Amino acid sequence: MYQKTAEETLAFIQKNPTAFHTAASVQEALREKGYQELLESAPWKLEPGKNYYVCRGGSSVLAFQLGTDLEQYSFNIAASHTDSPAFKLKEHAAHKAGGRCTALNVEGYGGMICAAWLDRPLSIAGRVMVEEGEAVTSRLVDLDRDLVLIPSVAIHMNRTANDGYAFNKQVDMLPLFAGEDGGDITALLAEALDIPESRILGSDLYLYNRDRPSIWGRSGEFLSSARLDDQQCVYASLRGFLGASNQRSVNVLACFDSEEVGSGTRQGAASTFLQDVLRRINLALGKGEEDYLRALASSFMLSADNAHAVHPNHPEYADAENQVYLNAGIAVKSHAGQKYATDGISAAIVRALAKRGEVPLQFFSNRSDMAGGSTLGNIAMTHVPVKCADIGLPQLAMHSCYETAGVKDTWYLIRLMETFYRSRFEETGAGGLRITGASV
Repeated sequence: MYQKTAEETLAFIQKNPTAFHTAASVQEALREKGYQELLESAPWKLEPGKNYYVCRGGSSVLAFQLGTDLEQYSFNIAASHTDSPAFKLKEHAAHKAGGRCTALNVEGYGGMICAAWLDRPLSIAGRVMVEEGEAVTSRLVDLDRDLVLIPSVAIHMNRTANDGYAFNKQVDMLPLFAGEDGGDITALLAEALDIPESRILGSDLYLYNRDRPSIWGRSGEFLSSARLDDQQCVYASLRGFLGASNQRSVNVLACFDSEEVGSGTRQGAASTFLQDVLRRINLALGKGEEDYLRALASSFMLSADNAHAVHPNHPEYADAENQVYLNAGIAVKSHAGQKYATDGISAAIVRALAKRGEVPLQFFSNRSDMAGGSTLGNIAMTHVPVKCADIGLPQLAMHSCYETAGVKDTWYLIRLMETFYRSRFEETGAGGLRITGASV
């Protein structure tokens, strides 16, 4: 059970080197289950009992299931993010380096661990904008071979390399691409897409780690892969969403891009994407503004983004009591300054759901003298003010290009999501919620 789920998770991640590919895989899975695509530029005619999805920016997807009894409904929303820290190619990428080499000019996307990217096989993937008659279309591309590498400086030339090193992304992190006459990357893109170079008008391209995912450890208890943060949660949320139904609610799956750079894009959690979709659902159901606001009052969101497990070599980085471990259950994340959206009420709701789904929970807080990251929940709630809990799967080496997690934990999150999506929430006053349903 755990092993099979872990293998399926790693297979999903391996075929999705960028946020564009992740969004495409989510849409493919939805279409296979009969979900109908909607365009934001077209009118929406929705039917109770039917399922739909909409994509924004090519890298964010919102899917929803309409129940059949929506006289007084609410939204069950699970959010995760499709992007991961990486190096993005600049417009004019190829340049001469070191006298007789061709390197690629890149810049950092998100807060990556630079050292992890050195001396390992890398490739290039993303999207390419192609001229198609009078239209400009987006095409996914994955060059899918060992293509570039960022060489480290030998210890003989940098004797302090093991004493701490401040990487300069403009100098230290440029990947070696070819010899002296390497040319530009455009020719490879055109070949991969089987089109003339002249039809390529633009691109969003990223380096990605070619190391294969692995299940390892004495008893196969660990898994490692690129992009566990946050494709592990994307996959688990998608599985839970597709594995459940709810006739008295609107189930929503939200896969946002841009979390690693603050979510402040038209397709990020700080955009109006979720709000726009929820409002249009309400309108298409023939309901008014008061109905929408009433629905929000009884709605709930699970913001799923991975959490820091206790590091075996550095347990001092963890809070003294609120520690989470691999294979020990889902982490519920809280922060007094609301970096995470969890509060007493939403934590209690997660506890109730976990109890019904027989899923183990852990509770995570950063050390009070150590700044942590932020995630999707509190950002999304600025536009959609629903009760929300931030949760995640414990992992090591977050923001490395090869991260590690527990082999059991994806299954735990799938089961919690199924329980969540089968639940019906109703406001009871004083901020509480009544939970009905939730059988798994």
